[in-house]
Amino acid sequence: MAEGAAAEAKGEIQKNTAAGRAYQSLALKIWPPTQRTREAVLHRLVETLTSQSVLSKRYGSLPGDEAAAVAGAIEEEAFSAASAASVDGGADDDGMEVLHVYSQEISRRMVESAKARAAASAAAPNNS
Repeated sequence: MAEGAAAEAKGEIQKNTAAGRAYQSLALKIWPPTQRTREAVLHRLVETLTSQSVLSKRYGSLPGDEAAAVAGAIEEEAFSAASAASVDGGADDDGMEVLHVYSQEISRRMVESAKARAAASAAAPNNS
């Protein structure tokens, strides 16, 4: 979705420049994400952790309250890691590379969390 907006803005700039209307500068930054975007990410993480997905088929799903806590931790850790990468990298003007780091961190942490929970469940004694 963000890539589509960036491409649309770039196309609009090219169209206006070709038509003889030049703009001094248009800066489109996608990092850091808005609070609304972060909340949407959280909502999607909870949905993925609680409903049937590739992840839940392999590792099991989580109850809603636990999923919300896990999703919050995943998003916060991923945001912090990506923010640190943006400070270290510095060359990414529009934030695309940092957004990519954020996405990768979320995916990695989701899988790690699911694996850890499945391992803990398997190690727990059965009450049968």
